Amino acid sequence: MAKFVIAPHMRLHEWIAEEKGYFQAEGLEYEFRDELSSEEGKKHDLGDRIGAYQTFERGRTTNVSCACHWTVNVAASNGHGKLYGDAYSVSPAGVFVPPESRVRQPADLAGVPISVGYQSGSHYATIQGIEQYLKLEDIQLSFKDGLLFKRMELLIDRKVPAASLFSGPYYFMEQLGFRKIIDTTFMMASMITGDPDPEDLRKYFRALRRAQRDLDLRPELYTHHYKKEFPARFHEQMDTRRWGPGERIVFEPYTREVFEESFEWIARHRIFPEGEMGAGNYDRAVVSLACG
Repeated sequence: MAKFVIAPHMRLHEWIAEEKGYFQAEGLEYEFRDELSSEEGKKHDLGDRIGAYQTFERGRTTNVSCACHWTVNVAASNGHGKLYGDAYSVSPAGVFVPPESRVRQPADLAGVPISVGYQSGSHYATIQGIEQYLKLEDIQLSFKDGLLFKRMELLIDRKVPAASLFSGPYYFMEQLGFRKIIDTTFMMASMITGDPDPEDLRKYFRALRRAQRDLDLRPELYTHHYKKEFPARFHEQMDTRRWGPGERIVFEPYTREVFEESFEWIARHRIFPEGEMGAGNYDRAVVSLACG
């Protein structure tokens, strides 16, 4: 039987579950495939308008992986996998600028290129946060600066004026003294691809539930795992003792109402060309195992 293939995606839970033996305790035969980490992600990071949605279009080689719920919503609607409906997660995120930047308030971002991942969480979340302050035509997003770690490096090297970052890079920017202009924390969803055994999915999510309790109780014991996905050039600078727990998994349903409201928001903001969002049918796009 083939092993269950997992992509960690810049959160701590999979690393905790591996460290504590939770996958093994569940009897899950698994392997990690870090295709979205700082090194492996470069295979997908091919330039302008390449983001999370495009990795689903090309086909992820894992049975379960994560992305922002907006992208998973549309990808599942287009038949690139199934959105797992029994849990979602919430990731800290924000728009950052260098400490010397003239930008101090969200309104100051008018006309300033903000580096985001195309059709990725940062794309949607930046609009959602900043449209409270600016007209859509005054929000200038840059899609040419790559996936998460590349955007972070460009901001650190002062090659971009602002960037939207989440999870570990979010905490690293705070540690380095970069200024957070607005919090854009957003929901993540899991995508099920291929045809994994439903019982393997239950084992996987039961292990993550145990990891979430550990992370809630003693986050300082596990933040060192962020280094496993960060570019090596930053390892000596990183003081993960100062960092927070990052993404938090919520073992509650991703409901029909959330799915439909999100699908409508994406369409209204024209993030995908007309006719390219799929059917938006919750029953066809979402799978529920009611795992406990």
